[in-house]
Amino acid sequence: MKGLTHYPNHSENNPLQIGNSANPAAKATPNTVRWLALGAVIGPVLFTLAWLVLGFISPGFTIFGTLIAPYSPISAGISGLGLGVTAPYMNAAFVLGGLLTLVGVVSSMQSIREIGVAARWGYTVLLALSPIGMVVDGIFTLEAFFPHLVGFILGAATPILGFLFTGLLLRRVPRWRRFGNWMLLGSPLTLALLILYFMTFSPTAAGARTGVAGLTERLLVIEVFAWFVGMGWKAFRG
Repeated sequence: MKGLTHYPNHSENNPLQIGNSANPAAKATPNTVRWLALGAVIGPVLFTLAWLVLGFISPGFTIFGTLIAPYSPISAGISGLGLGVTAPYMNAAFVLGGLLTLVGVVSSMQSIREIGVAARWGYTVLLALSPIGMVVDGIFTLEAFFPHLVGFILGAATPILGFLFTGLLLRRVPRWRRFGNWMLLGSPLTLALLILYFMTFSPTAAGARTGVAGLTERLLVIEVFAWFVGMGWKAFRG
């Protein structure tokens, strides 16, 4: 009929679908995804409780034949709890906490239905590198130094870019705009804390007895986790 004219739907090929023209049904967040997003809250809380409790009860650990005792959360890193009598519990917390956080990050990003599928998965992979690094550190302890270092870099360094790019993306989604603005602060803050950690870190066994590297590492870990917790909680609240 002459009165009917077909206009192409530009939103079909737009990776970022924002606005009233988007299908409300496509923007709805399934309950399963919402609940799984809580993994980004539970995983960090579990991991933090593990190093808090085990840090108090650890008698010390041996690395490359050198005894580090007593254990000090101020000078010794969290990974030191992955050796000695606390090893089974701390390494399990690394793996389980990392997996829960990974599930939470994936679900949180997938709950943002205003973003196209390709964009959602691209940014999901970028953020997922951090919890994957946690799992790596739970499998490879400090005595497997290189893979453990790779896990640490994934866990603590990749969020510098992850928070920056994800923050820029979320600023374009109305209901996530405020969180996206705040998340942009996470990138330089993570970089600053990472530099501070490396400035205080000593790669020798003696360094685990003195200094404040254990404290600066914990500040870095808590800061990185805070953004994942915030994202998971916001996604859960829908």
